[in-house]
Amino acid sequence: MSLKLYDLVGADDRRFSPYCWRVRMALAHKGLAAELVPTCFTDKDKIAFSKQDKVPVLMDGETVVSDSFEIACYLEDAYPDRPSLFGGALGRAEARFINHWVITTVHGPLLRMVIKDILDHLDPKDRAYFRESRTKRLGAPLEEIQAGREARLPEFRAGLAPFRALLAEQPYMCGEAPAFGDYILFGAFQWARVISPFHLLERDDPVHAWRRRMLGLFDGLAEGATGYAETAA
Repeated sequence: MSLKLYDLVGADDRRFSPYCWRVRMALAHKGLAAELVPTCFTDKDKIAFSKQDKVPVLMDGETVVSDSFEIACYLEDAYPDRPSLFGGALGRAEARFINHWVITTVHGPLLRMVIKDILDHLDPKDRAYFRESRTKRLGAPLEEIQAGREARLPEFRAGLAPFRALLAEQPYMCGEAPAFGDYILFGAFQWARVISPFHLLERDDPVHAWRRRMLGLFDGLAEGATGYAETAA
């Protein structure tokens, strides 16, 4: 077994990709060790072998898999004797829904609250690329996009109401123990925590307590990453 994960990195070894964090948590869940290959936005040549230009990319011997959800499916199918990420076909289908919900409902508003912070924590060689590409994609300078985030924060928190209601009934997205659905949402919060000092959650929020539990998983894998203090996002 020779696993390699190409993992997005910023300055000071900040590993901030929400998609890479999903995979790192999934690997830990499966009890699989992988060599992490730090990869900047502009290191497209490093992952050219994957025939696309985004991380995460997983290499398992001669097998190459990209896209965080597809990597999770690969790990589930290639290592069926290890703890399940989905708990069966129904759980896999439900995780697909969670994936689409997080991408469409959580990532967009969150990005607009931390996008200038991301720029500030990038490797210098990535900054011009990131500013140009994200300004073009979002239609405004990054400083303007992030400005006024305090006023938008209540709406972001309100959007988590369905998850908050679920946490009143069970400790994790997926039930009594975490699974890939939890890692999908957690990746978004870990993204913010690594890259921004902005407080996303109130300390008495059940989502904050869930995030605290997630940070402690796998001997504090996520908590030990370079980032901001627990009191921050």
